[in-house]
Amino acid sequence: MEYITSFYTEALYMSYFRKKSIWVYHFNSGGCNGCDIEFVDALTPKYDVERLGVQLVSSPRHADVLVVTGPITTMAARALRNIYEQIPEPKKVIALGTCACTGGIFAGGYNVIGGADKVIPVDVKIPGCPAHPGVFLKALARLAGVERDGG
Repeated sequence: MEYITSFYTEALYMSYFRKKSIWVYHFNSGGCNGCDIEFVDALTPKYDVERLGVQLVSSPRHADVLVVTGPITTMAARALRNIYEQIPEPKKVIALGTCACTGGIFAGGYNVIGGADKVIPVDVKIPGCPAHPGVFLKALARLAGVERDGG
């Protein structure tokens, strides 16, 4: 351990160890909870994302990826921005479901701003009502670089 830290910067050191595991924080800004159910389904033994190092964490300070579900409302926008700022770099954001991408059926509502990209930068958008857990896993694989360089 001391050998690695003496030759590499802390950021490079952290990015090396974070490469193999993705810790996910979930933010629900409202909606029908259909995408929340599919998100939880992706974490169950049926898809078994923990074998890939993916873990749901309870604090944004421990997360690498922020998963946003539901349309962004005026009430939720500040909370979403605060949570995004608490996640350490390098961080990625996944908008899961049509509502998180564009506002979905709630778009145009008096208190709906739209998709998550109206408040924070979004790296991956997964449309669908609800979004399928398999597509979510594919997005995680893309963020981890598995599709690009084989993991």
